Amino acid sequence: VSRQLKEEIRRGFARLEDPLAGLLAMLESSSDWKGKGHSLGYCITTELQLWIKAHPAVPQSGTKLKKLQARVLEMLSQCPANLLGPLISIYQLHTADRNYLLEHVSHLYLQGNYKEAAILSIKLKLQPDQDVEKMCTPLLLQDKANLVEDYVAEYPELQRKLLQTLDMWCDPSFNIRDITRPYQGLSRYKPEKFNRRVLSKLVFRLLERFNVDPALCPNVINQRHLRTLNYLFYKRFVEKTMTEENWGDHIQSTVGDNRWLQGHLVQLLLRHCDARGVAQWARCCQVPPEMLPRAVAEELQKLHIQDRAEEVTKADNYESSQKKDYYQLPIPRENIHFLQTWEETLQCWEKVLQPGQVVGVDMEWKPSFGMVGKPRVALLQLALKDEVFLLDLPRLLEQAEAEGEKEKLSHFIQMLYSDAAITKLGYGMSGDLSSLVATCSALKDTEKQMQGVVDLLAVDKQKVDGVSPQHSHEEKGVRQPEKGLSLLVQHVLGKPLDKREQLSNWEKRPLREEQILYAASDAYCLLEIYERLCKDPESFGLGSDLTESLVGKQSKKPRAKKQLNKQEAPLPSGQERQGPRTEPSCPPAPISPQEFSVVCDNMLQGLGRYLRCLGVDVRLLDNGDDHRKAAEIARQEGRVILTSGLPYQTLRSQVGEGRCFSVNCSEKAKEQALQVLKHFNVQVSLSDIFSRCQ
Repeated sequence: VSRQLKEEIRRGFARLEDPLAGLLAMLESSSDWKGKGHSLGYCITTELQLWIKAHPAVPQSGTKLKKLQARVLEMLSQCPANLLGPLISIYQLHTADRNYLLEHVSHLYLQGNYKEAAILSIKLKLQPDQDVEKMCTPLLLQDKANLVEDYVAEYPELQRKLLQTLDMWCDPSFNIRDITRPYQGLSRYKPEKFNRRVLSKLVFRLLERFNVDPALCPNVINQRHLRTLNYLFYKRFVEKTMTEENWGDHIQSTVGDNRWLQGHLVQLLLRHCDARGVAQWARCCQVPPEMLPRAVAEELQKLHIQDRAEEVTKADNYESSQKKDYYQLPIPRENIHFLQTWEETLQCWEKVLQPGQVVGVDMEWKPSFGMVGKPRVALLQLALKDEVFLLDLPRLLEQAEAEGEKEKLSHFIQMLYSDAAITKLGYGMSGDLSSLVATCSALKDTEKQMQGVVDLLAVDKQKVDGVSPQHSHEEKGVRQPEKGLSLLVQHVLGKPLDKREQLSNWEKRPLREEQILYAASDAYCLLEIYERLCKDPESFGLGSDLTESLVGKQSKKPRAKKQLNKQEAPLPSGQERQGPRTEPSCPPAPISPQEFSVVCDNMLQGLGRYLRCLGVDVRLLDNGDDHRKAAEIARQEGRVILTSGLPYQTLRSQVGEGRCFSVNCSEKAKEQALQVLKHFNVQVSLSDIFSRCQ
């Protein structure tokens, strides 16, 4: 609105004897304000609201105001949402007789204007004096669940009443048609949106939004648990993709001491097991004997007290016979460390937060099976070349909080993810990070600050769908049951991951040995995949320059330019920090590209070609060459090694200090070249460009 129009509106108010009556007369005689958007009527109304604040003597009271309020109420049902607030404020409707307001809303409701009645009730805060079921039922039938949420948003008691009502409707014995019958002629009626499945989802959404105890909705919770039971039986007895111990953990935590669920458990067991097997699991889940068939109850009496259920199904030797067909960890068991104290964890971080380090990162959490809340990370796995660290996050967070250092964990994780000198490998990292944020809210900005991150999910989205040189135990073209990371491991390393522990209860302590090995494998295999792809990208359908074909597509999110420590200048990727952080040392003496000789590792062919264009003396390793050949060439010909990732740690110890440089894999060839030239103070002139044979 122009300044000139605003001034004209305010001069108009000043000339009116009764601005409130004047505005009302204008609105009643015009239909302009009924449309959406900022109409002239809207502009005049909001200007009056501001003008009244500057002229406190204007507002009226008594009989005259009541008459104006009555006229305004008649208009509100036709009002666009943006006018409701200003009109309620100008005409002080919050001071009007409450019974009169309730009567007016009731009249709107009886006319079938359910949405308008609800919106007006919210604006006038009338909900505590209304029947929540009566007000919300027609809104749900019109698929206006968002308005229902807003209606109860500020009133915990109404939230509970609504949830109890919805839960009652979700009882399998309840006839939902009893609810819909009175509203058959309802406008915009959407019966397909009013069923137990949709209502159940709404219940879970409300439970999470309003942080209400799920025990308030036993029908919905029981039905969800029953679906979980059916799913677990399918995974164990049909797919056969869960170990017995893993399956048993979930069965016990799902059923608990719920008699209704115990009854369904017995029925499911009878379909898949013999009487002895049913008795064993019934005892594990503490099912009362009176709930069991006679044959099962008799078997229960014969059983001796055992710590753990015996094998329920026929011995299939699946676990032992199939083990050789899956990816196996190449490091000894003693190199897998389960960390539950901060003393151990700090030692781990000292090893992980080394420039040039390559870290496989993975996380595990207890499957929610559709229950309320986002999953919280129970285990953080960090894999290095020779060892794997499994961090017990719940225990570490609890200890840090007890010591008054809640931010300790988030500080270390942010340091890891924001350090461009450390290559972080993951698979579907965005999902992992969202669960990490749900576990530790201080990490909410971590994804924006990520640097040096390689998400191997990008490989799946490119061309790693051919059979790898080692992939020979299956015929090409046959559809594989593996998917996700397991399928990538199969393509690149020759054997899939054993995923039978994936759906484990990762919050239960102590972890089983199978869980520990699975968690370590999930993180360590990322290192092996990355090393194989770096060594021979073209065999897997990737470009010869892995920087362009893989790492350049790791994330769609922009990397933050700010450093974690603003006083610390960014170091070239992969270079050691010597001693305490001090002023940067003097740069080396400038040299020309003709004097600069390098050997580029085989994952950096794009960088090598770019440097050669600038006149640098470059040798490139072939795709089939071992990384160690770079060290031989460097020693024989006096060249600097340019490498990245895992090989840096090995190669830097084989040449003189400062003769091995780790390039940031998250950059493109041009940025990498600029980084190299700056670090070694190489001064390029116009005559150097294309001075060497390409």
